[in-house]
Amino acid sequence: MKKFGTVIAAISTLIFLNSCNTKMTDVNPLLVASENPFEAPAFDKIKNEHYKPAFEVAINEGRAQIDSIVSNHEEPSFENTIVAMEYAGRRLNGIASIFFNLNEAATDSVMQALALEISPLLTEYSNDIMLNDALFNRVKIVYDKRAELNLNLEDSRLLEETYKGFTRNGANLSSEAKERFRQINTELSQLSLQFGQNVLAATNKFFIQITDSSQLAGLPQFVIEAGAAEAAERSLEGWVYTLQAPSYGPFLQYSENRDLKEKLWRAANTKAYKDEFDNSDIVRKIVSLRIERANLLGFETHADYVLDVNMAKSSSTVNSFLNNLLDKTLPFAKKEVDDIQKYANSLGFQGLLMPWDFSYYSEKYKNEKYAISDELLKPYFKLENVQQAIFALADSLYGLKFKENLNIPVYHPDVKAYEVHDADGRFLSLLYMDFFPRASKRGGAWMTTFRDMYFENGVEKRPFVSLVCNFTKPTKETPSLLTHYEFNTLLHEFGHALHGIFAEGQYPSLTGTNVARDFVELPSQIMENWAVKKEFLSSFAKHYQTGESIPAELIDKIVAAKNYLSGYSNVRQLTFGINDMAWHSLKSVPEGDIESIEKRATKRTQLLTDIEGTCFSPSFSHIFAGGYSAGYYSYKWAEVLEADAFSLFEERGIFSKEVAHSFRENILSKGNIENPDILYRKFRGRDPQPDALLKKFGMTGRSQ
Repeated sequence: MKKFGTVIAAISTLIFLNSCNTKMTDVNPLLVASENPFEAPAFDKIKNEHYKPAFEVAINEGRAQIDSIVSNHEEPSFENTIVAMEYAGRRLNGIASIFFNLNEAATDSVMQALALEISPLLTEYSNDIMLNDALFNRVKIVYDKRAELNLNLEDSRLLEETYKGFTRNGANLSSEAKERFRQINTELSQLSLQFGQNVLAATNKFFIQITDSSQLAGLPQFVIEAGAAEAAERSLEGWVYTLQAPSYGPFLQYSENRDLKEKLWRAANTKAYKDEFDNSDIVRKIVSLRIERANLLGFETHADYVLDVNMAKSSSTVNSFLNNLLDKTLPFAKKEVDDIQKYANSLGFQGLLMPWDFSYYSEKYKNEKYAISDELLKPYFKLENVQQAIFALADSLYGLKFKENLNIPVYHPDVKAYEVHDADGRFLSLLYMDFFPRASKRGGAWMTTFRDMYFENGVEKRPFVSLVCNFTKPTKETPSLLTHYEFNTLLHEFGHALHGIFAEGQYPSLTGTNVARDFVELPSQIMENWAVKKEFLSSFAKHYQTGESIPAELIDKIVAAKNYLSGYSNVRQLTFGINDMAWHSLKSVPEGDIESIEKRATKRTQLLTDIEGTCFSPSFSHIFAGGYSAGYYSYKWAEVLEADAFSLFEERGIFSKEVAHSFRENILSKGNIENPDILYRKFRGRDPQPDALLKKFGMTGRSQ
């Protein structure tokens, strides 16, 4: 508390100086033009004390820009109202992109406190724009005469999206309802931030320390080395294993110590639940407020509100999609679990497999059935080699060139910055790559931008794309060696990065990944297909010690095992999507704890023994701290799209420049200029075929 108070005092002093000294902006790196190559953010100069004053200056500037639009005495036009609004607050957007992205990837207690303080200011700013009657009246005048304006496709889309943005954010509400809408948005922004902070704190707090080497039985050397490195980093003896994916996953896969695995699994599945970081009440409050907000806007549920602007359009469509996919995949999943159970019993295991047993026996079964394992594969997937291979794939498909630039500041020593150029030498983007877990970074993997692509006063502003992961860290003895799953994850996130890199268009709100939630995963998930393609794997996978290429028979095993536990994996993903829809299809929050609500919703997807007292909703950051509420289904929705889309690559060749060019022109570069179903048909020549996903996973004609 002392440190927090000191920082707030320092910020107050800065704010006072800013009001007295017009040159204060000269020394705040967030408020002056960047002198770095390509106007890259000055991460080497930005400090926590710069954020609050910068936000206040930028908010005031944004308000003045909006006021000038409202007070314009000229007849409302597309240029003086819609375009002017699009560019109002650009400085604020840039500052917010830096702050909130770093709060996810390189945070600290001061930054988290600032986030809780700054978020209401931004919510108020947004509300003041969207609930401004005079501003909306100008927008409506332009919208109502849209047929007379002869706008091009992109301009028409901006007008349509701007008008829709106002109506979806309360512009048509009564004065009393608008005030309540403001309150709900403010509270939701705070609750979502607190949810994420609690998950990070709960993740960081738990670990198991091993000091007796006999408790390492079954662990491969790479897992032992990682545990030793984690212990050394914490100044502890022995070996430490955490809830971070590169530590948690391998320990459950390989450890023979059932008690420790149970302890680790229970910690992961009670994260931020009934502990000092309990998110239970926050979940209930978020869901309740989302219902109320949807009702204010004329929707029965939050899901109806969200889906109204997605490809799926309605809750009934999504629920039908999820249930249909569950019907088709559940029999395969049950058989797979039964096979693992029988295999475990054949090795002497007694009773039913518990959730903390499944990874161990499924890994052993995979190794026996396919003679393949992470331990066998990891030496061929050195991170640096994988990264260069993915760069080479992007070059082969799209002609992209990547060049590390050491003169571009980064926000953490782990981060590297690259220039991305097109085949003709044109600069396309900066790409920041941040690979390893740390206490200041949330779990998972994601792509984001520090700046979207747009034109301003005729000058093109290319995007700054960031790719963030949590991969196995290098140790003193071994470089970072990826599991095949991590390799697949990097391909996925790189697909998102390409969506940002290739962005073209006039307006920032329509470019890059600013698309419907159930369309945004298509570019990422299609890239995963190359993870099991012989031609690609053989082009780069070499043993990090001997330099020998991966044996052809090992590649054959990767391909043969690509659908191992595909039924189980599909049902697991459907569990998350069904739980998300259950929460956000509620018309009121029922009595009872959140565990009982969750388990009622996901009972049909339960494949292993249910463990009382566990619950994943309190740590389900995608839907309670991120942007996937009533949208987690989109992973499966987009998987159907990508399975169908990739079939064109398979028809024409997986390195087909012709297909890649079409995918870039019709999908990757177009952003939200047109409806996604239209863009997809332009690429594929038809609507997607729903059975493409089942065919991809070998579930058509396969015995159950």
